[in-house]
Amino acid sequence: MERQVKQNVAPVGPKAETHEGGRADAFQRPLEELTRAVSACLLFENTFYESGTGIAERIADLCGQVAPEDVSKLAIRARHDLKLRHVPLWLCAQLAKRHRGRLVSDTIQAVIRRPDEMGELIALYTGKKERGKPAHLNRSLRKGIARAYPRFDAYQLGKWNRDAAVTLRDVMFLCHPKPKDEAQAAVWKALIDKTLPAPDTWEVALSSGADKQATWTRLLTPDETGRRKLPYMARLMNLRNQIDAQVDLGLIRQALLDGAEKSWALPFRFVTAAKHAPSLADALNEAMLRAIQPEPNLPGMTYIILDVSGSMDDVLSAKSTMCRWEAASALGVLLREVCESCAVFTFSDQIVEVPNHRGLPLVQSIGASQSHRGTYLVKVLEVITAKRSKATRAIVVTDEQTHDGLIPPPAERGYLINVGPYRPALETGKAWTRFTGWSERIVDWVRIHEGIGLSASADDGTEA
Repeated sequence: MERQVKQNVAPVGPKAETHEGGRADAFQRPLEELTRAVSACLLFENTFYESGTGIAERIADLCGQVAPEDVSKLAIRARHDLKLRHVPLWLCAQLAKRHRGRLVSDTIQAVIRRPDEMGELIALYTGKKERGKPAHLNRSLRKGIARAYPRFDAYQLGKWNRDAAVTLRDVMFLCHPKPKDEAQAAVWKALIDKTLPAPDTWEVALSSGADKQATWTRLLTPDETGRRKLPYMARLMNLRNQIDAQVDLGLIRQALLDGAEKSWALPFRFVTAAKHAPSLADALNEAMLRAIQPEPNLPGMTYIILDVSGSMDDVLSAKSTMCRWEAASALGVLLREVCESCAVFTFSDQIVEVPNHRGLPLVQSIGASQSHRGTYLVKVLEVITAKRSKATRAIVVTDEQTHDGLIPPPAERGYLINVGPYRPALETGKAWTRFTGWSERIVDWVRIHEGIGLSASADDGTEA
C-alpha cells in the first residue's frame, strides 16, 4: 500500500500577476472588475490575451455579484458616455435574466438608441442566432423595449428593417408597443404587412444601380432645412467610396465639419477614417477636435505616457483595422489639446519622447516612435522621475499588461487609463486613479476628479 502524504496546499485565489508578470490587484471588488471589463469591451471580439467569449462570460458572472442598480448605471454610462453599443445590451440582458421590475425596463429604455438594438437585445437574452420562434421573454424586458419602440420614425425603422435573428417585426409581436398617434400606427402596420417603403439611404440608392457620384452628392448636400440625408457615421465610414466616385472634396469636407459636434463619434473613428482617406486628413483632424470639444484646459504640466507594446497592436475587432495603440493615441491627441502644457512619451522596451504635434500627426509620431515589443512601465516612470521636474499630473494610457508592475507617478496626481478588458488589473495603491475606456469622457472624469469646471459626480472612486 502506498503511503498517503498529507500536503499543505494553499487555496487557489485570484491571479496576482498580469499576463506579462507585473504585480496585479488580486482583490478588486466585483463592481470595479465589472466596470473595467465593460468599459474597454467590444462584445465577443477576441483580444491579444483573452477570448471574446471568455470576457463576455466573465461580465455575465460579475453581473450576478453586483447590485442591480450598479449594473443599470454602468449599462447607461457605457452607452451614453463611453458610446459603446453591444456590451450595454449584454448588461441589459444579464439584468433582465436576474431581476424584474421598473429598474430593468427603465434601463433598457435608456440604453436603446437604435432600432436594431431592440432585436439584438432579445437575441442576446434568448441566445438566438438564427431565425425562428423566440423564447419566452422577461416581462420587464418586454416593457422596456415597448417603451423604446415609439421613439423611432418611419425612416429609422425602414433603414434598420433587416433580416436578423429577431427582426423589427418580431419585436412588435413579442413586446406589443403602443403607437403615439395614428400616423405612427400606420407606419407600424406597414412594417407588419411588409409594405414599409425602403428609406432614401445610400445603401438603397446604390444597390438600385443609381449613379454613384450623383447619389453621394445628393445625400451629402444639405436640404432647405440644412439637414443632410447621410448620417454622420456613414460619412466617416464611406470616405473612400465618395472619393472614388469623384464627389467634390469641398462638399465632403464641409459635411465632415458640420455634423461633428453632435456625431457621437469616438476619437479613434477619425483616426481610422484618415487611414482610408489621407487626402481628407485636414478636415478629419478639425472634425475630430470639434467632436471631442476639448474645453476647458487642464492647468499645469501633464506627462502623457502611451503604451505601444506588442499587445497594443491587437485590433479592436475582427472587422477593424484600428489597433489599441491607435485608440490610445487618439486619446493622446485629445489630452494634448486640453492640457495647458504637456510632454508626450511612449513606452515599450524603452522610453521615447515624441514631438509635441497636434492632431493626427501626433498619432503617426506615436506609432513610429519605437518597436512594439515589451511593456516596461516602471522603467519609463523611473526615467521621468529622475530626469524631469514633478508635474501636475501624469496620465498613462495602457492595457496594463506590464512586465514590471507600477510605481508612484512622477507627478502630484497619477491617472491610469486602461484600454484593455483584461483580468486582472495592475495594483495601483493610493497613488493612481484608474479610468477605463477610450471615450473623450475620460477627460471629463479627470476634470471632475480635480474639480475643474464641472460639478462632482456620485463616483468617488478609483475606477471610472
